[in-house]
Amino acid sequence: MHIAIAGNIGSGKTTLTTLLSKHFKWKAHYEDVENNPYLNDFYKDMQRWAFNLQVYFLNSRFRQIIDIKNSGDKYIQDRTIYEDAYIFAPNLHSMGLMSSRDFENYKEIFNLMDGFIDGPDLLIYLRASVPKLVEQIQKRGRDYENSIRLDYLTRLNERYEAWIDEYHKGELLIIEVDNINFSENQDELDEIIKKIDAKLKGLYK
Repeated sequence: MHIAIAGNIGSGKTTLTTLLSKHFKWKAHYEDVENNPYLNDFYKDMQRWAFNLQVYFLNSRFRQIIDIKNSGDKYIQDRTIYEDAYIFAPNLHSMGLMSSRDFENYKEIFNLMDGFIDGPDLLIYLRASVPKLVEQIQKRGRDYENSIRLDYLTRLNERYEAWIDEYHKGELLIIEVDNINFSENQDELDEIIKKIDAKLKGLYK
């Protein structure tokens, strides 16, 4: 079984992945942030490092999906390969931060990979406003995220909403996170768990 959590930067994906992994006893695949050789450079010079970063993420996420598929275990994944392909890479291209040549090359690589993978059994989308994202980003205090532009987050949010509206790869659960704090409020986490349980029961009827 493959569960995945999607959402913009600062929406709470990693935190929820950890909490759900612990509760359901699922194995977890996290986004490779600490060991990513391009992330720091990307936030300093997006145009120079955009293609390198996106290919790195694409490769990393593809490997995770293959691992999940081959293992036969129950996994929860922090961010999906589709967010890279349908949100982050097109956004960088539209902002002039990735050349058309690089973007076309990127799409060819993704389309090749997409033929070998399936979507998650359940996608959990964390919907958050830009002010909420900024609050969460500032709270966790990653140095390389200090330079993230508001227009960058806004454009990403718009693309997330467009992608979710058209999502058809499997079951979908949308969690509105602006007015909850599931990392510190057990009752709010329990409500999310109840919603996930209901979706999972539907999968295995």
